[in-house]
Amino acid sequence: MAKRPRIIVTRRLPAPVENALEETFDVHLNTQDTPFDAEQLHGAFRQADAVLCTVGDRVTAAVIGRPPMRARLLCNFGVGTDHIDLDAARSAGLTVTNTPDVLTDCTADLTIGLMIMVMRRMEEAVNELRAGLWTGWRPAHMLGARVSGRTLGIVGFGRIGRAVARRASHGFGMRVLFHTRNVPPPETYRPLGAQPAASLDELLATCDVVSLHCPAGPDTRHLIDADRLARMRPDAFLINTARGDVVDEAALVAALRERRIAGAGLDVFEGEPHLSPALAALDSVVVLPHIGSASLETRTAMGMRALDNLRAFFAGEVPPDRVTG
Repeated sequence: MAKRPRIIVTRRLPAPVENALEETFDVHLNTQDTPFDAEQLHGAFRQADAVLCTVGDRVTAAVIGRPPMRARLLCNFGVGTDHIDLDAARSAGLTVTNTPDVLTDCTADLTIGLMIMVMRRMEEAVNELRAGLWTGWRPAHMLGARVSGRTLGIVGFGRIGRAVARRASHGFGMRVLFHTRNVPPPETYRPLGAQPAASLDELLATCDVVSLHCPAGPDTRHLIDADRLARMRPDAFLINTARGDVVDEAALVAALRERRIAGAGLDVFEGEPHLSPALAALDSVVVLPHIGSASLETRTAMGMRALDNLRAFFAGEVPPDRVTG
């Protein structure tokens, strides 16, 4: 019987995924579910035929650039690969895969949820109630902003951005503008009730809500900085379910403190998993711990997609979600 490829998994995955992995491979699971440090990650690449990592693992040149290295495949649990040094992976002869498509709806749902939470001040209201500070209904209490009929600006118009546009337009009657590097043909965006903005600056100045869905990278780091925040209206809200470093967090804190924008809903933030005290102290912010894809159905589907890539690679086929290699 042929020896089964050895796979090291850096974090706990949904039980159906771990069980399926163990049926096919010699799997080493991280039963403690504690993050690997750089040395542990480097050791995984030396000891396994493939490493199944997550967005919380920093796969740098220092991790994968030191021989000897046994691994030939880096299977990423997630779509974004900004935590992986792809150039170093190429140099090391690593094939890199990801798990696209399956988390679109879950992340779009959460985006709409964040928008409602921050605009209607729902977290503030819950905190007041739990603290025993609510004294009863009154007309001028906890006034937020209506969601329906507002103008939503979407920055980045890939799968998730389009799914958010559909929900906002068809579900809430919102006018939807979008900005993206390459504008798709009208037959792509018109059925979603969306239209392209003339520029990012116009979108920021026009919209009641701005939602970020662009990939992370050198071109988008601090895309929303102090200057761009200054272009937003003082009654506007910023939503980020993309990546934390797309927003200059210090500039965002300053804009919120000075009430130059009305609020922010964040599923991602700079310095994850460490939330800055300055951001945490603001009542006008709703912050979630990067749970955009965190439904059992979606995380299981992501794991099964990763399993498909592993199976294809070790069968001598091209993995369906190959990023590089």
